[in-house]
Amino acid sequence: QVQLVESGGGLVQAGGSLRLSCAASGRSFSIPVIGWFRQAPGKEREFVASINWNAGIIYYADSVKGRFTASRDNANNAVYLQMNSLKPEDTAVYFCAGRTYITRSFSALDYAYWGQGTQVSVSS
Repeated sequence: QVQLVESGGGLVQAGGSLRLSCAASGRSFSIPVIGWFRQAPGKEREFVASINWNAGIIYYADSVKGRFTASRDNANNAVYLQMNSLKPEDTAVYFCAGRTYITRSFSALDYAYWGQGTQVSVSS
């Protein structure tokens, strides 16, 4: 089984930064891709970024390009999301998720494993 745990959320002012972490345990070798998603109140879950666990191939949603950076630490089975120049529109619960196959995907339906989420709130 695979477990994913997010951390690092909090409350920041617009223009500030946060660094989210996603720690994987269990059979993490079976999860070649980790995705970041977010869900604001009353809205659908939205793709943010994905990273190939081993090769480091990264995709970003247009809304976060140039502001967010995904990275990995394979030795520690951890993935990070550095969020800079935060905007109030970034306010959401952020999730990391695991996908069992390698393909370009922006859909939450393609991810089988999910963390519990961490709240990010950005004030004006």
